Amino acid sequence: YIAGAGVARGYLNRPALTEERFLEDPFYPGERMYKTGDVARWLPDGNVEFLGRTDDQVKIRGYRIEPGEIEAALRSIEGVREAAVTVRTDSGEPELCAYVEGLQRNEVRAQLERLLPGYMVPAYMIEMEQWPVTPSGKLDRNALPAPDGAADAETYTAPRNVTEMKLSQLWEDVLKNGPVGIHDNFFDLGGHSLKATALVSRIAKEFDVQVPLKDVFAHPTVEGLATVIREGTDSPYEAIKPAEKQEIYPVSSAQKRIYVLQQLEDGGTGYNMPAVLELEGKLNPERMDRAFKELIKRHESLRT
Repeated sequence: YIAGAGVARGYLNRPALTEERFLEDPFYPGERMYKTGDVARWLPDGNVEFLGRTDDQVKIRGYRIEPGEIEAALRSIEGVREAAVTVRTDSGEPELCAYVEGLQRNEVRAQLERLLPGYMVPAYMIEMEQWPVTPSGKLDRNALPAPDGAADAETYTAPRNVTEMKLSQLWEDVLKNGPVGIHDNFFDLGGHSLKATALVSRIAKEFDVQVPLKDVFAHPTVEGLATVIREGTDSPYEAIKPAEKQEIYPVSSAQKRIYVLQQLEDGGTGYNMPAVLELEGKLNPERMDRAFKELIKRHESLRT
């Protein structure tokens, strides 16, 4: 088993590396080295198979997070008797979910936001009275309730007018969670800054009112945002229109920056976002290649 050194130094990208070569010269003289926390093993064909990690580190919206650190912060809050943090994918993307006993979740969230950066504050807070345990008496994390389960339920207050009805529907579409009552907190239901930005865009399109992003944080309930919308100034929604056809287009400042970094780093992959899709059945590589080329030809955004 190799936990760290060889993986951290990029040996996996060296096709000529063999186990004998690694054991013969495992270090770069004079260079600092770090363990990655990854656990891997040599395969008979010389490849290295990734097995997992030595900790519970997860990646949420690009940030590497250790749930144990969040649990420690929760337990440091006066009044919290017990706490646990897990990662759930009920909404289709990984989200942090905290389970607490002893304090109301709104109070816990307010204090946790003073202890941790925003990306480490769990999207969901669930108040617990009884904890599921295994036959040996340990916490059964797999049996913890889903965010929309009974443990997370509050008194539901239905929308009272058209504005609140439309806004509740927008929340459900953005959060992929519902039903949404007028007193529910956007961030308690799994909202975060990216989803708040999406909500602001949908509000502008639905109500023809520009709601500042800060108002979503200041008024995180349907009732509060409905008031902001009613008091807002009309600002008709304008869709972004395609630029006129021309041979070349001026690049944005962000595109200039990416270009400069690409030239300096000799084509590094720091801005690549890899993903893996498993295809079942017989695959025709030529047809797949043609399909991708047609997509790139059809959509200008794929050619920027």
